[in-house]
Amino acid sequence: MNNSSLITHLRHIDIAMPNFAEQRRFYTGLWGLTETAGDTGVSFLAAEGSPEQYVVRLREDARKRTDLIAFGAAGVGDVDTLAARLTAGGVRLVHEPKPLDTPGGGYGVRFFDNEGRVVEVSADVTPRRHRRVEAREPVPVRLSHVLMNSPAPEATVAWYIKYLGFRLSDTMCLGGRGEIIWFLRCNAFHHSFGIVRGPHVAFHHASFEMRGIDEFMRGTGRMRRLGVESLWGPGRHRAGDNAFSYFLDRAGNTVEYTTELEVLDEDTWHPHLYDLRDPANADQWGTANEMDEFIAAKSHNDADPGLFDAPPM
Repeated sequence: MNNSSLITHLRHIDIAMPNFAEQRRFYTGLWGLTETAGDTGVSFLAAEGSPEQYVVRLREDARKRTDLIAFGAAGVGDVDTLAARLTAGGVRLVHEPKPLDTPGGGYGVRFFDNEGRVVEVSADVTPRRHRRVEAREPVPVRLSHVLMNSPAPEATVAWYIKYLGFRLSDTMCLGGRGEIIWFLRCNAFHHSFGIVRGPHVAFHHASFEMRGIDEFMRGTGRMRRLGVESLWGPGRHRAGDNAFSYFLDRAGNTVEYTTELEVLDEDTWHPHLYDLRDPANADQWGTANEMDEFIAAKSHNDADPGLFDAPPM
């Protein structure tokens, strides 16, 4: 199968939860996103520096679940080509390519990945009028990347490479215990997506790019002063070379402030295997609290009850 990438970038992550109003207040009042559209029980949230119509969609539901992960394509022809590729490979579609009725419109296809997550790929979405994030302004510029937990990560990584054309940037391991994190890219950024070995299929974390180190630290400090539960950081990863501070949102999902994610020369890049037994591979600065199994377990999250079950919108 031709596994050339038809995906250009990450668009948004859509999540559902019972405590919708509390979650909406967290992302708009604390985290720094801007509500650009909404209705009863649904909210579309943009990052001030991003042309995407929204980077997070919240939806009220009796179950906490990941509704979908959305990526962009260059044009409608690429969406059709991808849909044909998926169908030929026996991938189950949620719907055929069609016009979308979400903010910005566009043309997209939805399908289930190998473990039952819903993925959307779209093109011709009207760009949002965005703005330059100013110096010392601690709000997200864009959605940087999303990672997902998987109990069968090798198969899931292979699926995304085969069907969506992702490329492997780097892998993390724990000595003889084997590989545990795979960072995947669809453009020159070190990663837009990734898979983490976990006990069940679930959301691992979503990361939001800040303007720079000062804005990253101001955002980190704001979260701490406001009493938002801090998991890990601030520090600086080896893979991706990006700064990190991890927190929990009001539904128990891990969210990250980051900045300065590495931009690769794809013609010369070769993936690395980094061993997390060396603490500098987790945090080059040595400033973050020590990662342990209790902190890691919080990002294992709750098992996703929405697998192979398309969201209502």
